Amino acid sequence: MNTPYPNYDVLAKWDSPSFDDQTRSVLAQRLTALPERRFFTAPEWTLLEAIVARVLPQPERAEPIPITPWIDDMLQRRRGEGFRHDNMPPMPEAWRRGLAAIDAEAMRLRGAGFRELDNEGADAVLAALANDEADPTLWQGVPAQRFFIDILVKTIAGVYYSHPAAWSEIGFGGPASPRGYVRLGFDERDPWEGRERA
Repeated sequence: MNTPYPNYDVLAKWDSPSFDDQTRSVLAQRLTALPERRFFTAPEWTLLEAIVARVLPQPERAEPIPITPWIDDMLQRRRGEGFRHDNMPPMPEAWRRGLAAIDAEAMRLRGAGFRELDNEGADAVLAALANDEADPTLWQGVPAQRFFIDILVKTIAGVYYSHPAAWSEIGFGGPASPRGYVRLGFDERDPWEGRERA
């Protein structure tokens, strides 16, 4: 995997003082247990899976980091960032309308639902959304570009990088507890943290 931290594996600290039993238990749960589908309908789930596969492809992973189950869980439990944009409906409704609109945009732009598109077609639809080239009549009051960039892409990336399997890619040293961090100054690292490739 091409990463700025090529020789770093935060999970290699599993049996070190960096992780205690409680930390290992939480990490094991996150690595192995997936929330079941409770919020999305089956078609919405598979549509989001297809979108995630294009927004954040994971070709170098034998087992892709699961993203859709965690978004579903977040929406079912009504968890979020604690705010919403003034021109956005509540998050559960925004996600339902947004996914339906992306599928409708795929039909408008490429003549097929998003799940049926090849990679090039899917990427063209997503690029149109990023470039604010959506048809507002398909979005039921949801601002397309804002939903795509500020909600969908941001949430996908957040779920991905909050997963322990992705931490090493960004040099994240794992939870501060129980060991803690000592060197907190600019460009200072503790000995157990990842080192960026020069």
